[in-house]
Amino acid sequence: MHEENSFNFLSHIPYLRNVPNHVGMSLLIAVGLVVMTYVARSQLITVMKEENSAIIPDSKLTYRNFFEMVAESLYQLTESVIGAHDAPLYFPVIGTLFVFIFVSNLVGLLPGFLPPTDNMNATLALGIFVFIYYNYVGFKAHGLSYMKHFLGPISWLAPLMLLIELASHVFRPLSLALRLRGNILGDHIVLGIFSGLVPYLLPVIFYGLGVFVAFMQAFVFCLMTMVYISLSTSHDH
Repeated sequence: MHEENSFNFLSHIPYLRNVPNHVGMSLLIAVGLVVMTYVARSQLITVMKEENSAIIPDSKLTYRNFFEMVAESLYQLTESVIGAHDAPLYFPVIGTLFVFIFVSNLVGLLPGFLPPTDNMNATLALGIFVFIYYNYVGFKAHGLSYMKHFLGPISWLAPLMLLIELASHVFRPLSLALRLRGNILGDHIVLGIFSGLVPYLLPVIFYGLGVFVAFMQAFVFCLMTMVYISLSTSHDH
């Protein structure tokens, strides 16, 4: 409903005007992140060629050390949830998810842009990707014995546990999708309402809240992804 009544800059871009907003914005964000990654990588390579510059951090906040702080904090969280041994294997996927979701959420704070994460198709696609990925790494880590995770510790309860576990796993991508979409959509609607009623000063508060919600929803999504990966690769079942 709100997509139809909101001004959208995407409709003025050739070749994207007839593409659904969540698809077009996802493509633009993905291209933007690839460019940012290339710039960061180029800067890092340049810095590493200079003597001691890769060891001594910059004295002020720069493009390089900002992303270093974000990456380091997220990596430490990944280590605490998945473990120091497996964190390097899964951090690239988790880090990519976090950056993509966070930037997608922030897009909704820009006038004339709609966040792709307020669309159920986009969030469900992310949820299904996580579902496929953690099951893939589970089979990769355990082989066919990964199926024991769905059967429980008691053999005569295996059929019942299988149904319960399958229902639980199938609900996970839907839960991820609904949580992300609901919070971002709600935040976008609230910001739009208050910006229309009181266009000066008051919306600043909701913009700050919007940044917090954008970060927290990306954080929660990635945290749940870490938990699912940890459970699927754990050797305790």
